[in-house]
Amino acid sequence: MGEVVLSEAALYGPQTQRALNNFTISDQKMDGRFIRALLLVKQAAAEANRHLGLLPTAKAEAVIRSAERLAGEEMMCHFPVPMLQTGSGTSTNMNANEVIARLALLEGIELSANDEVNMGQSSNDVIPSALHIASAIQISTEVIPALVRLSEIIESVAATHRHVVKTGRTHLMDALPIRFEHELKAWSSQINDNIDRLTTSLDRLKKIPLGGTAVGSGVNCAPGFVEQAVQALNVRSAVKFESMDSAYKGLSSIDTVLETSGQLKTCAVSLMKIANDLRWMNSGPHSGLAEIRLQALQPGSSIMVDKVNPVIPEAVCMAAARVIGNDLSITIAAQSGNFQLNTMLPLAANDLLNSGELIANASVVLGEKAVGPMEVLEDHMEEPLSKTPVLVTSLTPHIGYMKAAAIAKKAREQNRPILEVALKETDLDPEFLTRLLDPRYLADGGRG
Repeated sequence: MGEVVLSEAALYGPQTQRALNNFTISDQKMDGRFIRALLLVKQAAAEANRHLGLLPTAKAEAVIRSAERLAGEEMMCHFPVPMLQTGSGTSTNMNANEVIARLALLEGIELSANDEVNMGQSSNDVIPSALHIASAIQISTEVIPALVRLSEIIESVAATHRHVVKTGRTHLMDALPIRFEHELKAWSSQINDNIDRLTTSLDRLKKIPLGGTAVGSGVNCAPGFVEQAVQALNVRSAVKFESMDSAYKGLSSIDTVLETSGQLKTCAVSLMKIANDLRWMNSGPHSGLAEIRLQALQPGSSIMVDKVNPVIPEAVCMAAARVIGNDLSITIAAQSGNFQLNTMLPLAANDLLNSGELIANASVVLGEKAVGPMEVLEDHMEEPLSKTPVLVTSLTPHIGYMKAAAIAKKAREQNRPILEVALKETDLDPEFLTRLLDPRYLADGGRG
């Protein structure tokens, strides 16, 4: 294919340089978490080949040491291949092989990037394995802990304000009273369901097709390699992986990646729901709902004095929108499995890891900068409750729908408390009537 010119400072070799020359659509690089997962695969493969007697100990240890050095943030500059590259990720795989070999050479150990660093492997099984590894580690160590913390913060705020009763709303219109605690616990229940969904997806994400080599049949992969490589991988990873039941499936299909993306999309929708509720509850403060006051973090306008906006919920909504968009691109990528290989692996890897990062970070800031420090304005919640016509709902079993509607209409037109009108318009016992129209009685479902 002719000669290529390499920078003197480059650790990579000609195959990486060819990729840089060819792939100029975007300069977005592969996610660092993916690169680190790929380096874990290289270490595990070297250890397996050493154990099987296929790679001399000195060379295996050189691969392991080089991969360890390359995992540092300052070394990511040596992985310049753009994300929009060959769909198998071959260029990134060879990038890793070349820089590992180059570092070993600087130590005086000569390694072949193809024959030794890549021994028993193919880009077609290494790249989807690294994808699963990177995402499983991120979901386990970043996303789920962030969601757990958000749920804990919501539950704590709910418990602190369990005595507060407010107007419920359906269609954005006044509805029956509810406890503020129950409104917040609906949020934490959403988050807990998302944790359960992601935990279920992890069971499949932890299965990798390493050893399938080029098409899934395992050609050029020595007997025992898979078992030894997975064992070596698990020594280095906090997440424990296992071999996929069908390597053919693992190379040609990214259904589990799509499933995980879908779970992250559901997380995004949940976060957007919570964020928008916070925005409505915070609205005003003088002409809106003003049920809560979010922490003032920055000026809200370059011209309107004393304006403070709900910036954290807004940022969370934008993060959620990006995750939803990522899921669409991953859906399209998942359809690109033709025969024995999916050819959109780099795109799927980057978008999935981006979604995980956004969900984790959005959960942290929503909990720590919005829900946790928000001020609950109890007086603003209680004041309109006595006058809301919806309170007459509890009277309908005793006086009928039409009579209750007439009381509600009169109270609304005369701007009088429901109880005051009902005392004059019905012959119900005043004590019984007072209990029926108590917002707390209604908030507890008409019990107690």
